[in-house]
Amino acid sequence: MIYLQIFSGASNMVEGVDRSFMVIFSISLFFLMGITATMIYFIVRYRKTRNPKATQIDGSNTLEIIWTVVPLILVMVMFFYGYRGYVIMREVPEDAMNIKVNGYMWDWDFEYENGKVSKDLYLPINKPVKLNLYSLDVIHSLYIPAFRVKEDAVPGKENYMWFTAQLEGEYEVLCAEYCGLRHSYMEAKAVVIPQEKFDTWLADYHPELNKDPRGLEILKANACTGCHSLDGSKLVGPSFKGIFGIQRIVLVAGKEKTVTVDEDYLLKSIKEPNAEVVKDYPANVMQSYSKVLTNEDMGEIVTYIKTLK
Repeated sequence: MIYLQIFSGASNMVEGVDRSFMVIFSISLFFLMGITATMIYFIVRYRKTRNPKATQIDGSNTLEIIWTVVPLILVMVMFFYGYRGYVIMREVPEDAMNIKVNGYMWDWDFEYENGKVSKDLYLPINKPVKLNLYSLDVIHSLYIPAFRVKEDAVPGKENYMWFTAQLEGEYEVLCAEYCGLRHSYMEAKAVVIPQEKFDTWLADYHPELNKDPRGLEILKANACTGCHSLDGSKLVGPSFKGIFGIQRIVLVAGKEKTVTVDEDYLLKSIKEPNAEVVKDYPANVMQSYSKVLTNEDMGEIVTYIKTLK
């Protein structure tokens, strides 16, 4: 069961964020009610039937000063609470556990210091954790509502967040930055467990048993599986499953052409993805990987695709 995202104290960030929110919300609510009540009063008190002739009102220095100084004070109060919470979020404890987070269309990978990779974020309770955020393609945003933390993962830029999980349970992990077709499916769980159980889970790692084929590793590392599925489902691009050896209709300069999906075609699609676009799929979406992948890497990809019968 995923807990409702309203638990107070789920992480050490909750108190500061909620306090800032309540300060801003209370000020906004007060003025909403006050301005609405004043507006209604003026509508009734100075309606046309009671004041058929408009009256010219001279300026008031006192009123000008009040509605300049009061908002300034309120904005500074909101800034104080917001900045105090922000500073805490950027000061990582020295004993924090590091976890590398890779975001890509459309999934999260959580990599621990011993090399173990998980699709869900496992956390020991009451232990500071630093998440080092990376994106393999577009901007994503790691968001854990119950912990009141959210940071962007930007291609080519390092970013981070930290927190201490304080309540056992399972919590939603979402992407809060629209990142394409399956953005809403980019979710995971943050699983908070006692330190002993976490140590046991982390130690249960056998890389020789969990190692993906080299071609699949390259596909995942370059976020290819975000647009090309491995199970036959249609995404942005054609699925890799069962594609090798079949004939496809492609568009070349706007004209249809039938091609056989062989090694040459796959290699050309990696190097020049927009030269022959499969019919009914969008053009100019995929970039060329001729300068990103070596010939050996491309060969490994082709070899792997051949196995997807």
